[in-house]
Amino acid sequence: MVHGVNDPAPWLRFYGKVPARLDYPEHTLYQMIAATARRSPAALAWDFFDTTANYRALLASIDRCADALHALGLGRGDRLLIAMPTMPQGVIAFYAANKLGAVPAMIHPLSTTPEIEHYLDASGAEIALTLDACYGRLVAARPRRPLRHLLLARVGDYLSPPKRVAFWLRKGRHIPPVPADPRVHGWRELLAVDHPSAAEAECSTHDPAAILFSGGTTGRPKGIVLSHRNFIAQGMQAAAWARFGAADAILAILPIFHGFGLGVCVNAILMAGGRSILVPSFDAASVARLLRRKRPSLLVGVPTLYAALASDRRLAHVDWSFLRAAFSGADTLPRPVKERFEAMVAGGGGDVRLLEGYGLTEAVTAIMAMPLDGYREGSIGVPFPDMLARICRPGSADEVAIGEEGEICISGPALMQGYLDQPEATGEALRRHADGRVWLHTGDLGRQDADGFFYFSVRLKRMIKSSGFNVYPAQVEAVLERHPAVAEACVVGVPDATQVERVIAFVVLQASAVAGDATASALIDHCRGHLIKWSCPREILFRTGLPKTLVGKIDYRALRQEHIDREQASR
Repeated sequence: MVHGVNDPAPWLRFYGKVPARLDYPEHTLYQMIAATARRSPAALAWDFFDTTANYRALLASIDRCADALHALGLGRGDRLLIAMPTMPQGVIAFYAANKLGAVPAMIHPLSTTPEIEHYLDASGAEIALTLDACYGRLVAARPRRPLRHLLLARVGDYLSPPKRVAFWLRKGRHIPPVPADPRVHGWRELLAVDHPSAAEAECSTHDPAAILFSGGTTGRPKGIVLSHRNFIAQGMQAAAWARFGAADAILAILPIFHGFGLGVCVNAILMAGGRSILVPSFDAASVARLLRRKRPSLLVGVPTLYAALASDRRLAHVDWSFLRAAFSGADTLPRPVKERFEAMVAGGGGDVRLLEGYGLTEAVTAIMAMPLDGYREGSIGVPFPDMLARICRPGSADEVAIGEEGEICISGPALMQGYLDQPEATGEALRRHADGRVWLHTGDLGRQDADGFFYFSVRLKRMIKSSGFNVYPAQVEAVLERHPAVAEACVVGVPDATQVERVIAFVVLQASAVAGDATASALIDHCRGHLIKWSCPREILFRTGLPKTLVGKIDYRALRQEHIDREQASR
């Protein structure tokens, strides 16, 4: 080959016990969960603040929910909007819709009314499920097709009586009462009624199974249509990679509207027969308690989760021997965060490396990661079974030489069907190369080494062009976060008349550090000792915290816009 890529999958020799190929059943997601229930009916499927359900009970609740949804008119090809935290109702409704051949559209429960209106218009859903606390925002939306039915779940639906009372005293009594609305059905009340039994729809594994929405990096979020095969393939691949089994439990901190939360923390573990510990919202104190009490064998999350855990003194004396594997994805993992988390686990008797992975919603979620039995500095790992990856010249199908930077492209059974009702955007992202395969052009820059390990550089849209030089924010952030005074950093490029873009850094300091000109100068000097001058921040801005996106990533766009607005206002 001209570009020197002679072996299309050199990474296979690092698989160890992981099979290079998997056999994917021609099933739907509902059929996969039903198969687990037949195989292990008494095994625990989920745990929600000590309320548990085994697989027999999970399947029964899915069937009962499908009967109720069918009675409301949901059928094959219809859309169900699910705006739920990681709670049993959202999981049950997801698989119940799958049984009926309907397609759940998963969104954040705290979405604003304009966002909800967009999601309803995009999906065409006329039935929705959300929390009672979110009722007001949802009914204020005015979609083109009005809602016919609204299922309202409550946090207390699956809590024990004492915990239900405790929640009501702490938060529940502050939730505004729901006014009389003929469209509203309480979750518990609806499922308590005996509805006619709904037959399983005749669906193919290649039919749409869900609509997830992108982060909206180029305007309004795009609907990403994923098939049953996509979820099954990605779930089986992740399970094979991390060796999920019936004895495993995973802490499901990530939200179910996100591919990582739904695809790995729920679907992959349930297909494998393990237990999903459902966590509706993240705060370090509650997660610390769950880690101590539930002792999950698997932990997956975003870098900000691990940063919060590693900084929590309550976890400093935990016995970490229960943890078998930990993975970080969705954003670049700063080296200091990795080191602090691993040191905390080691101090508690654990022996786990925090391994980085890579994925995107257009392939459900993670499609490559570091092997459990190996480590390579700075790498996001190698592709999962049946997935291929290559580095291409941005905007083309031409592979670049080994070690050269380009756009990460991926191919395999986890790739989405396309963007909802956006054929042009789909055609731009999914392209057929000369090898006859369809490849997803991710919009992410990276490189591949001779052994097939991949390295993420930056999202194409985040790369800073300063004085004609490429600046990679993650690289600068990593240098800043190695300074003992820095707790967290975010680097952005802002418009500049002479440099095109000027590099600035937003910094959260450690408690012992003092914000001021002296500290700012010290941090800039620190960067100059590790980076070429074009990559060094021209300005350090101190903050007490950094804004986060709905899935816990640092919201660099908000910081950039905030700075631009402030500069314009000062002119």
